[in-house]
Amino acid sequence: MFDFDPTKPKWQQIAEVIRKRIAQGEYPVRGLISEVQLEREFGVSRVTVRKATAALREEGLIITTPGMGSFVAER
Repeated sequence: MFDFDPTKPKWQQIAEVIRKRIAQGEYPVRGLISEVQLEREFGVSRVTVRKATAALREEGLIITTPGMGSFVAER
């Protein structure tokens, strides 16, 4: 389980982890970002994961296709 900083919202911390993974190539371009997997990994609700992915979508790091999921965007 992830060790959260109690002074920052969990969704922001999850978004930061995903951001780093994208930058390091751990999540490749067009690679699926699994909400279910993130829920399990961080021990949080789907709502929390969706807030994190929404922030990353606004930054242009990921794209979400209804019915398919969220994927790493091309740079």
